Amino acid sequence: MKMLKVGIASLEQYKARTLAIARGEYVPKPGEPKIWFQSIDSLAQVLSDKNRALLALIAATEPQSLNELALKSGRAKSNLSRTLRTLEQYGLIHFEQGPGRQLAPRANYGGISLEMAF
Repeated sequence: MKMLKVGIASLEQYKARTLAIARGEYVPKPGEPKIWFQSIDSLAQVLSDKNRALLALIAATEPQSLNELALKSGRAKSNLSRTLRTLEQYGLIHFEQGPGRQLAPRANYGGISLEMAF
């Protein structure tokens, strides 16, 4: 699986970068971070120990439904749904059509690397 590169940038830095891209003043280079967090704290919340373990479980077992993932992870389905929505918003997972009309979570990356300037 491929690696996701993430970066840390303040909201002001991120807005300035996004506007420069939109105006055509800046073209992101290959290998630059694809996802940006405002702080180490926000990164740590999304990529907590529990969430990293959940991502690893999804990648290893490819569950066919949220129910199956809840059973394998020991997490409540309601809590799991909230967490998966957050992971999806950051592009860490996506959902495929599982058996019947169920959603099957899939990991988009096998790991994450961090780029951060001081």
